[in-house]
Amino acid sequence: MKGFIIFIRKQGIMGLTIGFILGGSVSKLVSAFVTDIINPVIGLFFEKVDSLEKFAWTIGGTKILWGDFVSNLIHCFIITFVMYLLFKKLGMEKLDQQSHEKISPGGHI
Repeated sequence: MKGFIIFIRKQGIMGLTIGFILGGSVSKLVSAFVTDIINPVIGLFFEKVDSLEKFAWTIGGTKILWGDFVSNLIHCFIITFVMYLLFKKLGMEKLDQQSHEKISPGGHI
């Protein structure tokens, strides 16, 4: 059990867990923002469809849902941008540099 606790402390598993939970929350928030606000606003510019997600090309009997893809692309971009801003604002790059400085030239801690 002691080895497991040392592993958790050394590898930062608790921080990873907290980040995973917060990431899920941010993802839900951004998803709601894109679905409920951005998609309808973009849909306003096109009178035929009320939301970006509903845009599709029909080729033969197949529908290519390009609007849904663009919506998910916007969602991904917003999450990436928010994570970048948090990373910079909290100074996480300095922590990462410090952990790399602790590694000896042979690659051992």
